[in-house]
Amino acid sequence: MIQIDDLEEYQLIKAAKDEMVLSMDDRSQMKRMLLHICSSGGKNIRPVMLVLCTQMCGGDPEDSINAALAIEFIHSASLIHDDVLDGGLVRRGVESAHKKYGIPAAILCGDFLISKAISLISGYGHNAVHEFGRAGMYMAEGETIDISSVSEEFREQNYFECISKKTGSLFAASAAIGAYVAGADEAIALKLRSFGENVGNAYQIVDDLLEYLDKLEDKNSTYESVTLPLIYRRAMAHGPAVEKTLEQVRICVQDAKDVLALFPPSDAREKLKLVTDLITVDMLPGDIL
Repeated sequence: MIQIDDLEEYQLIKAAKDEMVLSMDDRSQMKRMLLHICSSGGKNIRPVMLVLCTQMCGGDPEDSINAALAIEFIHSASLIHDDVLDGGLVRRGVESAHKKYGIPAAILCGDFLISKAISLISGYGHNAVHEFGRAGMYMAEGETIDISSVSEEFREQNYFECISKKTGSLFAASAAIGAYVAGADEAIALKLRSFGENVGNAYQIVDDLLEYLDKLEDKNSTYESVTLPLIYRRAMAHGPAVEKTLEQVRICVQDAKDVLALFPPSDAREKLKLVTDLITVDMLPGDIL
């Protein structure tokens, strides 16, 4: 079965990212931290989506590389800062940046990545930069909602606001920016923003469900958010809570694919459908489907 890292778009982004990090001064402590972060792998999901959306809208994938790297770098920065906030010990199977290098160095590494991301996105014009800035603000706001989730008042509505901002916003920006890079108008970009947000929300719900089922092996933190299955468990047994959570995943995935159906058939559209499944329904264990 084809995986994300089999896609040529993934290889294009990985090569560009590796080249950028390797070109840094070897004496730089920042380079050592970035090499550690890059060694943890990652599927480059959001930048791959950005490149594919550019292609689907008739653009040249080479034109979207800097925008894709900007998305990946701000995402990496958010993970570094989230691990500091959550007491994260392991990320993608390797020691978290703050655990290995200390909190001050990790925070500064995140700041460096945000600054580099701004530099990379700055050449793409107002609409793309606006989408990028909007996502950054929403991600931070979503994280503050997540931190407050331990409250008994944290309900389903709060959860969806949280994940739409914390996770869905960067997926949404990736898809919309991909459209803008190709020269698409705002109406097309808004459709793809909706596609991205639905994919991002489904991705986060799946991740939360896997954590609830204790099926995440490459992530460990000392803080646990209040997630959708936990919210449903307040009112129902384990089995119905899992099924209701799965239904929300299916709704988001279908809504995302409905947006893709508005675009003419293309290789890029098929790859976007593939990526959508790979990071959502295909991640779920067969015994709960």
